[in-house]
Amino acid sequence: MARGNQRENDREKAQKKLAAQNKGNKESGSSLRAKQEASAAIMREKNRLADEKKANPPPPVAEGAKVAVPPKKADAPKKS
Repeated sequence: MARGNQRENDREKAQKKLAAQNKGNKESGSSLRAKQEASAAIMREKNRLADEKKANPPPPVAEGAKVAVPPKKADAPKKS
């Protein structure tokens, strides 16, 4: 049974797939490192704020105290 041009088509397909894989991240080492440092600084700040929040929790609500509840939205009148 003859394969025709199937082999050539498969080679082209494999080359396109390989080219797509190599097309990824082209950043230089220094710019990548700078981006990582910026991300790390942001995460350190978030962690610091979370630790402060854990260290200073809001005061507990006393028993029997009324808690403000936002009013419910009024439903639109239904058409019959």
